[in-house]
Amino acid sequence: MDQLLLSRIQFGLTISYHFIYPPLSMGLGLLLVIIGINYLRTRDPKWRQLSFFWVKVYGLVFAIGVATGIVQEFEFGTNWPEYSRFVGNIFGSLLAAEGVFAFFLEGGFLGLMLFGGNRLGPRLWLLATFLVAFGAHFSALWIVMANSWMQTPAGYVIQQTPMGTQAFMTDFLTTMLTPSFIPRILHTLVASWMTGAALMLSVGAWFLLRRKHVDLGKATIRVALPVFVIFSILQVPLFGAEQAKSVTHNQPVKLAAMEGIWEDEACAPMTLVGWVDVENQSTYGIKIPCMLSFLAYGDINATVQGLNSFPADVWPPLNLTFQSYHLMINLGVLFIGIGVLAALFFFWDRRLWTNRFVLWLLVLTVFLTEIATIVGWWTAEFGRQPWIVWNLLRTVDAGSPVLAAYQVLLSNGMFVVLYSILFVLFTYLLNEKIQHGPDPLEKVEEHPVGALPDTFREIFRRHEPRA
Repeated sequence: MDQLLLSRIQFGLTISYHFIYPPLSMGLGLLLVIIGINYLRTRDPKWRQLSFFWVKVYGLVFAIGVATGIVQEFEFGTNWPEYSRFVGNIFGSLLAAEGVFAFFLEGGFLGLMLFGGNRLGPRLWLLATFLVAFGAHFSALWIVMANSWMQTPAGYVIQQTPMGTQAFMTDFLTTMLTPSFIPRILHTLVASWMTGAALMLSVGAWFLLRRKHVDLGKATIRVALPVFVIFSILQVPLFGAEQAKSVTHNQPVKLAAMEGIWEDEACAPMTLVGWVDVENQSTYGIKIPCMLSFLAYGDINATVQGLNSFPADVWPPLNLTFQSYHLMINLGVLFIGIGVLAALFFFWDRRLWTNRFVLWLLVLTVFLTEIATIVGWWTAEFGRQPWIVWNLLRTVDAGSPVLAAYQVLLSNGMFVVLYSILFVLFTYLLNEKIQHGPDPLEKVEEHPVGALPDTFREIFRRHEPRA
């Protein structure tokens, strides 16, 4: 293997692992705000008890997300210096804005959210929670904005400098609102809200299956289920369809790869499941006639461009793009079914509380939503190849000319070991919190450091000044 391929594997590995956590933090942030509002509205202590519990989970997700997210910033310099040189004058502004305006806001109020539950009043605690959740969403906005510029560059000029060819920003607003940005940020936010809701549904259903914290499990499901059902229904036909239209108009070769379309075709079908035979230039599978033309153009007779309308050297990896895209779509349709089924059992004399089959479906849904978000990102990134910046800079020209293959291979091994440890640690701690469940309200109200683990509470208790 050469260092370029190893660098691509490294970045794909590290960012795919990192991408487990930001959607969870955004989704949990939204639901924490809803739980806080419910407490202010009803003064029912169960909502406050749930707030303490889910704040701990949020803190764990945030910590692992930050630890794994910083890595990519260093990889830009070590593995992709030509790319960094080319886009630095544009990305510098966007990533600096993310750090100054969003991450500092989220991190600044995180301490108040984690440790202020029994020191701040309910309104101030809700305000801190809202600002943390807003900061997480604001951070995602800048990151997706930067990535969208790589997909559909706008508001720039290319200049030759002593450092080589570089892109310079000419219009900040145009760069921010690059053509693919709005559909992509909406698609990402909705996916994140579904993922956070799926985690809450999973935990609430687990409590009911184990017959532990039954009232709190029911309350958790009551909060998360409407969010999951509404956005699962809207995601594929609305936000996903808008994303597909954006790809159609801005990256037609990516659309052809996503659907395995070889020749220009009117009334083009949409494949549900299948396989791309690259050698014979054929795509096999179950297809819905004319559906792709309708989704892409709103007209069943519209012509969709095929792969052979473009040079072969700009085709993305076909089966990777095709399979990632269809797994995302099929999971999205499955989520509609799971959400509607759970809602029907909820309204049918509350039989959801005792139907073990549906409850187990809800437990498993969080894993499926995580898979869907990751393969959705893969679709966007695999489909952009061979360009690292669409039509401006190829991936093969963006790497380091001095980095040795053995160096990347060694660092890849290190990342596999470290990320495996982090994943085991995260899974263990999350499982411990879920198995333990929410503490009684009088217990969390008693301790001044309510969000720390019991071992840390004991340390604080031993060193408290005594009269």
